[in-house]
Amino acid sequence: MKRVITLFFLTLLFISVFSQENFKAGVIAFYNVENVFDTINTEGVLDEEFTPDGPNMWTGKRYLEKLDRLATVIAGIGSDEGIPGGPAILGVSEIENRSVLEDLAAHPRLADADYKVIHFDSPDRRGVDVGLLYQPRYFEPLNAVSAALLLYNDDGSRIYTRDQLLVSGNFDGELMHFIVNHWPSRRGGEKASRPLRNEAARLTKSLTDSLMVIDPDSKIVIMGDLNDDPVNQSVKRILGAVDSPSKVREGGLFNAMYPLFKKGVGSLAYRDAWNLFDQLIVSEPLLRSGQDGYRFLTARVYNKEFLTQQDGQYRGYPFRTYVGSTYQGGYSDHFPVYIILVKPVD
Repeated sequence: MKRVITLFFLTLLFISVFSQENFKAGVIAFYNVENVFDTINTEGVLDEEFTPDGPNMWTGKRYLEKLDRLATVIAGIGSDEGIPGGPAILGVSEIENRSVLEDLAAHPRLADADYKVIHFDSPDRRGVDVGLLYQPRYFEPLNAVSAALLLYNDDGSRIYTRDQLLVSGNFDGELMHFIVNHWPSRRGGEKASRPLRNEAARLTKSLTDSLMVIDPDSKIVIMGDLNDDPVNQSVKRILGAVDSPSKVREGGLFNAMYPLFKKGVGSLAYRDAWNLFDQLIVSEPLLRSGQDGYRFLTARVYNKEFLTQQDGQYRGYPFRTYVGSTYQGGYSDHFPVYIILVKPVD
């Protein structure tokens, strides 16, 4: 095990940050993969547009092209930092079912990673879920639960949306917890839909608080497409994710994407403006210096040039699969985001 881990957790020298110590490094990532549907019309799910006879003409060929595109992206995350092989942990959103996630994990570009899948069906009306891919040589899952986000209209009827996925396990022998999210969209306008995301934030907060009650030293990574920026009420006030490690109190949360947001970095674009809805948030124990275990080093948006639209009205935007019902053959309307954790070694 130790020999294999060394192949992935390359020993890196971070002189400017950690004096002259040697460290192992690991990558934790999240990717909204944008509408990964199979070609089958599932009863009770609004997925007709992603069928061969639907308006998108979603064929088997296009499905396989989509998986190939995504596998190329995933395999490259972390390579700029000299950490090859894809993320050790990858949270995803907008996947239709376990089958498409297994197809993605089985892609030849990801064969060396040997990704395993954790997934639960959500009641979302469009049929999209969240899920987790992990490399078993680096992570051993011990428990996984799907936490239902219970939302209701004014008339008391249920609003069906994505559940939140909580996975706990040993990350290179150290207990960590990962919460994968896809909070309600801004359909109907940001203000009108805000209460839904606030409720999603309360659920995420309750999950983190429960973990902290059991163990105040819990190392937690919250990830997902939150459909809000780091400055919005749901993230900053209700979840309580602050903008700097120096502001994090014991048991608190640091939004690792906040400093990038301040610099104008985004993970998706809409109407000539960038948003950073895709976020990774870490608990205070992952910020503690002088510890023997893993701690947070840095955060990145994986926004390589090949992932951007090269021409036309949406030049510079993420190169997506469709614009309306026009097939583009791109990757996703979101860029992946990731963090690097480091651990001192002798």
